[in-house]
Amino acid sequence: MSEATIQEAVALAILEVLSAAQLGCELPPTLILDRPKNRDHGDYASSIALALAKPAGKNPRDIALIIQAGLAGHKDIESVDIAGPGFINITVAKSSQGAVIVQALTQGEKYGHGKVLVGTAINLEFISANPTGPLHLGHTRWAAVGDALGRVLSAAGARVEREFYINDRGVQMDKFGASLRAAALGESIPEDGYHGEYILDLAKAIVAKNPAVKSLNENEGIAAFRDLGYALQLKQQQDVLDAFGTHFDIWFSEKSLYENDFFKHTQAKLLENGHVFIHEGATWLRTTDFGDD
Repeated sequence: MSEATIQEAVALAILEVLSAAQLGCELPPTLILDRPKNRDHGDYASSIALALAKPAGKNPRDIALIIQAGLAGHKDIESVDIAGPGFINITVAKSSQGAVIVQALTQGEKYGHGKVLVGTAINLEFISANPTGPLHLGHTRWAAVGDALGRVLSAAGARVEREFYINDRGVQMDKFGASLRAAALGESIPEDGYHGEYILDLAKAIVAKNPAVKSLNENEGIAAFRDLGYALQLKQQQDVLDAFGTHFDIWFSEKSLYENDFFKHTQAKLLENGHVFIHEGATWLRTTDFGDD
């Protein structure tokens, strides 16, 4: 018996006791048990007696006493305690707890897997750091959270695609290229550019493999340093995440959305269908049509 099964069995037993008591009010179809903040108070807790007190016209503690008496002798329950005006704290029998441990040891890596999300496709995008600098501590936190969430969803039967969205288009990429070019030429990095030792290291690595890049004019040079620096920085991010144990199915380039006029065609189609509109020189998505207020 799994922990979820024990919880379901206890919740069902409570509802059966309440149904037999004929309180004269409608009972919830299902009951979700909480975890007590203090584990000394038991394994599960419920405020169902308080919730039913008004519709049943009874004292919540009296309802709690009905539940306590009805659960006496249940094979999965060691004790039922009543706290305050009618809170119920339930301690699971050690034999049932032991069954969970045996099941976990028997099933090994398959323990906790289920089929509740079978047939569900989920695109899980996380981290998606700009390819203009190294990953920092915040990124590793999201790597851990995203990877763990992906594993949980997969264990529940979902088909999960983990996506890293690469922000490789826009003004920040040109500033990245300009910063690298300035560092390589020994010039002052623009105030609104990218600073730090890693910029100097990247610039040296680029020039070492592509010495002619220093001779390009300003516009060509910025573009070249941008693209070469992007490739090196993205590779470093991928290597770090690989060493961290976080793997992606898709590395999606934002720049690819603008290739072959895909973005323009999509925007034109949305305009044609009335889903976007132009207002004060900006393009707006009409999300209110879909219930987004």
